[in-house]
Amino acid sequence: MLQITQKIAIEDWEIVEQFGQSGGPGGQNVNKVATAVELRFEAERSPNLPGPVKARLRRLAGRRWTKEGALVLHVSETRSQARNREIARDRLAELIRRATEVPKRRVPTRPTLASKRRRIEGKKQRGSVKSLRGKVDPEG
Repeated sequence: MLQITQKIAIEDWEIVEQFGQSGGPGGQNVNKVATAVELRFEAERSPNLPGPVKARLRRLAGRRWTKEGALVLHVSETRSQARNREIARDRLAELIRRATEVPKRRVPTRPTLASKRRRIEGKKQRGSVKSLRGKVDPEG
């Protein structure tokens, strides 16, 4: 079981891990050992996540969210399968933890009267500068 917060815990049956060969340096180790981890969490079907958390998780996951509603994380940072597995689980926990935070509601504000006046004065001044750029009348 993966404990996310006091109220949210992900059961082991909700997480599927597959191991494969990772690229990059590592010599013969890369060719012999399946160290890369693909962690798949069926978030849409998870009974442990509330609806609003699922919606925020979907937005946070971006391209890692599949059409079926699963969250897929790929980790191949270290040469150790156990360490990659641990990193993937930590990333999943952190992503879900960030999804549990309710964003602060934005309160729309209006510009002050003084700021409106300053803006208009600036526009008038700029307009007068531009109006003086015209052709000079030789008879005037």
